[in-house]
Amino acid sequence: MNTPLFLATLITAAAAAACTSNPYVASNGPLTAPDGRSLYTFDKDQPGQSRCDEACSRAWPPYAAAAGADKQGALKTIRRADGSLQWALDDKPLYFFAGDAKPGDANGDGKGGVWHLARAGGSAPAPATTSGYGYGSGGYQ
Repeated sequence: MNTPLFLATLITAAAAAACTSNPYVASNGPLTAPDGRSLYTFDKDQPGQSRCDEACSRAWPPYAAAAGADKQGALKTIRRADGSLQWALDDKPLYFFAGDAKPGDANGDGKGGVWHLARAGGSAPAPATTSGYGYGSGGYQ
């Protein structure tokens, strides 16, 4: 077991669960959580539905939303399969990346050809045609 990666994943997952404030939108730029951590979208998701399951969410923790969180324009919440709430931008669920060590890191952008920085005021990248989920070792171990 890669202990540093395991610990980083646990810390990131705990922080994601605790960070339930509304996302901060940089005008026509990357979307971040209020603490400055980058947020990502996943090409395999369906509108309003996360396809990032339990195994996937270890590397890509969902950006949790508190019950009663306020909708803000294109930002809203979706209900995950486990019943928890997750922030979404234009119906695309938002995630953190366990490989980002500090606010402003964007190490997950382009991972597996299916993970992208969430951007406000711009169009999303074209969906990738690659298979897989982009959360394997992928260079962040």
